[in-house]
Amino acid sequence: MGLLDNFKKLFANEKLDVSLRFEILREAIAGTMSSFYMARERKTNKIYGLKLLDPEKTAQFEARFKGLNKPPEGKVAMAMKHPLIVETYEYGLTTKGEQYIVMEYVEGTGLSQLLYLKDPILKGNLLRLIREMAEAIDYVHKQGFIHRDVCPRNFIVAPSGKTLKLIDFGLTLPATPDFTQPGNRTGTPLYMAPEVVRRRPTDNRLDIFSFGVTAYQMLTFEHPWPIGDATGMAALSHDTDPPRPITTFRPRINPVLAEAVMLCINPRPEDRPETLEHWLRLVRRVVSEDDQNSG
Repeated sequence: MGLLDNFKKLFANEKLDVSLRFEILREAIAGTMSSFYMARERKTNKIYGLKLLDPEKTAQFEARFKGLNKPPEGKVAMAMKHPLIVETYEYGLTTKGEQYIVMEYVEGTGLSQLLYLKDPILKGNLLRLIREMAEAIDYVHKQGFIHRDVCPRNFIVAPSGKTLKLIDFGLTLPATPDFTQPGNRTGTPLYMAPEVVRRRPTDNRLDIFSFGVTAYQMLTFEHPWPIGDATGMAALSHDTDPPRPITTFRPRINPVLAEAVMLCINPRPEDRPETLEHWLRLVRRVVSEDDQNSG
């Protein structure tokens, strides 16, 4: 699947016949607005990830940005060229009118599942994985976008447990004034920044908040706030109740790392690190020995 083939497909508006080109091996993930499959390309026998977007749900989401020339998810994903981000090769429309995205199939397990199981593969790898998360999100920001759905579900950890990749740009928007106005209340509630749930103006620091909640959970297997439910109501406490100190669950955590994580989940965006590049500088001297998940 070369670049020339991609250009021909895009400019000829050729529609993809999924069953003709691919053999669906299994459905890997069913999302809120899409389905994701492990698929073998019949002509080459290569394995890809194939994402099919639900037309009705996608149209409802896109309608929020009518007249703003919002880039489609596939175009955003193709702009991301980073070793810690899933690589996207092609996007377009299927013969059934669905948006599709062809990407690399990433071997591994969702971070959300590993946290749910308290999988021992994470032990000794947490600091490395948290740093990689920060690098991936920082890259997205430097490309001029806000991911808007940073959470464990959107990271795939390699079988070795030593590296991960950021996936899913379904809610990603340009970091421009048109797209950062109040009202776009999207994301995963337990990881949602207060300015999102309160419908205030946003910027890249909403991703930094979500990253902080994710890092906190990785280091403690707990959330900064007690979980009453997993709906938008849960996120309302993110600026009304103080987060539980990370030392409540990890009393022997490196204090530099503890402070850096807690900074990210400050309810006031101006009190969070300005960028994740800055956050990475804060923790650059924290060594892996402080990563042992032993309290």
